[in-house]
Amino acid sequence: MADDVGIEGIGCYGGESYKTPNLDKMAEEGMRFTHAYSTPLCTPTRLQIMTGKYNHRNWLYFGILPPSEKTFGHMMQSFGYKTCIAGKWQLTSYDPPDFPGADLRRGTGALPGDAGFDEYSLYHVHETEDKGSRYADPTYEQNGVLHKAVKGKYGEDTSVAFILDFMGRHRDADEPMFVYYPMALPHWPHNPTPSSAIWNEEPDSRLDTDDKYFADMVEYMDILVGRLLNGIDALGLSEDTLVLFYSDNGTNKLIQSSMNGEIIPGGKGSTLQTGIRVPLIGYWPGKIEADSVSSALVDASDFLPTIAEIAGKSVPEDWNTDGISFAPQLLKGAAGERDWVFCWYDPRPGWDKDQFTREIFALDREYKYFADGRFYAIDELGMGETLLDAGQLNIKEKTARNRLNDVIQRLMKDHSHRW
Repeated sequence: MADDVGIEGIGCYGGESYKTPNLDKMAEEGMRFTHAYSTPLCTPTRLQIMTGKYNHRNWLYFGILPPSEKTFGHMMQSFGYKTCIAGKWQLTSYDPPDFPGADLRRGTGALPGDAGFDEYSLYHVHETEDKGSRYADPTYEQNGVLHKAVKGKYGEDTSVAFILDFMGRHRDADEPMFVYYPMALPHWPHNPTPSSAIWNEEPDSRLDTDDKYFADMVEYMDILVGRLLNGIDALGLSEDTLVLFYSDNGTNKLIQSSMNGEIIPGGKGSTLQTGIRVPLIGYWPGKIEADSVSSALVDASDFLPTIAEIAGKSVPEDWNTDGISFAPQLLKGAAGERDWVFCWYDPRPGWDKDQFTREIFALDREYKYFADGRFYAIDELGMGETLLDAGQLNIKEKTARNRLNDVIQRLMKDHSHRW
């Protein structure tokens, strides 16, 4: 799961600003989803993807995974899988100590070892002020051991190396594996990568921050995807491994990218298509039809039941999850079962999150309806939206608005405190 890139950042979706040959190859040899959605910011998406639940049912604070929640890590452990997570955690503690109310929230979230993962290598496991760099000279924790400001290393290189080592060890033991890789790339700060010219020419500038490095970060993200796929192949596991690529939200608002000849401004944090429409690519040689495209609606809650179905199991009924498996689309090219996507979005409370407000909405391929009555027409292939006049709707639009309003009312019925 990439950190901050919308569909306009990927070549196979029409992106023209960055080279993404490995992701494009995944799509060419697998399945590309055109209507995958996230929430507008990272923690809401991370809670949703790990628990299979919409945020109005488990949200506490930004940067916190409630310790009471069951995750897809717990689920896969129960199925007999060895589990691994690498990349960015940021789900135990987020607020700096001087932020109002921080004393009530700091350290209240789950730790990776308690969230269903046997092994981990993660940036920002504990307190915000000690998190260090996620990129050059990184700080990260591996299985309880803190590695602080490791000179000469690049954070995402250590994550991929950890994953491939984990897979190699458990392949030799003939044990099934589940790996979750919430990448740090290409999240701000926009720093040089090992493929940037300045990396070797000026080593003291590796932590320079400049938006011009965003392109390098997207392209290095793609390089890491290729490294993982090549590593899986070298382990002889390609035919036994489903790889899913997704993103936690849209591209940073500081960035503009070109897609199909149009300039697309980043929409991270917003409920626009540019904030929530993200890439989803499924790759499994011999199992997924090559060069296939699905218009099925998918959101973050759907990953947990999909993973369960791929494992030949069912999600425990008492987990009361919200997601719908998209395994039938991946493996059989079936039509999508989901007719709508729902989002309850309110990243407060949390440092720097007062700039956001609560948004509750539902959408399908053509329309988006907000609980406050706003109603939009969606560009099915692009990233545009048009606000519709409530007094000028035709029969089709009225029907769609009423259907999406019914979705919101049904899902929020037992959660009046979250309105």
